[in-house]
Amino acid sequence: MSAGRVRAPTTAATTSAAAVPAEAFAAALAGLPGMGPARLAAILAVDSPRRAWERVAAGEGWSHPDVLTSLAPKPADLLASWRRAVRGVDPAAVWQAIVDAGVGVALSGSPGYPSALVGDVEPPAVVFHRGTPDAIRGPRVAVVGTRRCTSTGAGVAWELGRDLAAAGVAVVSGLASGIDGAAHRGALAAGGAPPIGVVGSGLDVVYPRHQGELWRAVASAGVLLSEAPLRARPERWRFPARNRIIAALADVVVVVESHRAGGSLHTVDEADRRGVDVMAVPGSVRSAASVGTNDLLAEGRAPVCSADDVLVALGLRPAGRRGRTELRSAPDLAEAPVLEAVGWQPTTLDQVALRTGLELAALAPALDRLREAGWISQRGGWYERVAGGVA
Repeated sequence: MSAGRVRAPTTAATTSAAAVPAEAFAAALAGLPGMGPARLAAILAVDSPRRAWERVAAGEGWSHPDVLTSLAPKPADLLASWRRAVRGVDPAAVWQAIVDAGVGVALSGSPGYPSALVGDVEPPAVVFHRGTPDAIRGPRVAVVGTRRCTSTGAGVAWELGRDLAAAGVAVVSGLASGIDGAAHRGALAAGGAPPIGVVGSGLDVVYPRHQGELWRAVASAGVLLSEAPLRARPERWRFPARNRIIAALADVVVVVESHRAGGSLHTVDEADRRGVDVMAVPGSVRSAASVGTNDLLAEGRAPVCSADDVLVALGLRPAGRRGRTELRSAPDLAEAPVLEAVGWQPTTLDQVALRTGLELAALAPALDRLREAGWISQRGGWYERVAGGVA
């Protein structure tokens, strides 16, 4: 059973309500009509999943201002529709279906929740996963772009995915047609760092349908993530929501091809919200598929002509150097979780403590040892991983 998954009841019919895990109620809430990520996050910030479900079933509603704001513009109508919907839903049966599908569930604040999403500006309240959540570690690069890509763009995305994965960098993408799919196929071909896919539907609803084999391959070699419950259709609004998670997981976002109004530019906006560097692949001025990326370059974003450019941006290769990325031997076993929790973006001591669950008395010495060994740097109250080093 993968990390973060809670064992399911043997049968929904024979399980008491008390034995149904919190994840079951969260999944059932996520499946209510009109329950988007912001509403679910607002509700679960106030109530436990079980209490929220009971409140909806009783038609009680909320008085908390954040929840009321999330329920706008017609809270009464929305609550009435939810109360009608819960009459036909058994959280125990929802949980049994999740386990039967081989899907794991992690709530924000639980041990199985991706540490990369802790402290995000808009973290998902619940994450569904298929595969190995431990794949979300080490440096990560989102490779995104248009579905209506050129053959050249698809080839570049494939090569970037292959070369980044071979260098130990996990490729994050949305498993869409075009650039996304090409990048993940390249990563799979390398057999290196595990791929990370983030989708905009339930993990049992493959979209686009022809990407089914790729979905299975990514889940087998790495992990598939979604904040949508099982059976959730790929509604249009889910893809901008998915893009924020892609940006949150990435240390760098690379746009390979994009039309002027391409969806990948929404990922760029989400990266900018989080202070994540954005890079772009130059394209022909005669290609409509490169208008968006060339605009990014005109704004001053760094260009990408090969994976080496991305590795330099990550600090994994000195500027001007070509060849194999040099890695250190692993830190002590007890310090490895601390190093992973520090991550590749500046973070505070409190954030590292939250991600690791360690007391400051144990955490501070571990951070000092990692800093002395050259694994992390400290500037003021901020910690950050240091790449490179000699094996």
